[in-house]
Amino acid sequence: MKLKDSWYNVLKWVAILLLPALATLVAVIGNIWNIPVCDPISQTITALGVFLGAILGISSIQYKKDNENG
Repeated sequence: MKLKDSWYNVLKWVAILLLPALATLVAVIGNIWNIPVCDPISQTITALGVFLGAILGISSIQYKKDNENG
């Protein structure tokens, strides 16, 4: 399954910028307001970001291999 370039770019932006920023925001705000569930939520967001980044990295490698082989 191949992604369109526009979808790839959006997902890459989400993985690299949005999810880490959101996880940091949740963690910091949670600590400021002493909200106990914010640590697990921010860790979950971070895990999703890492997973998405890994999948996109694998996809990028496969795409490059396919284009090199014609």
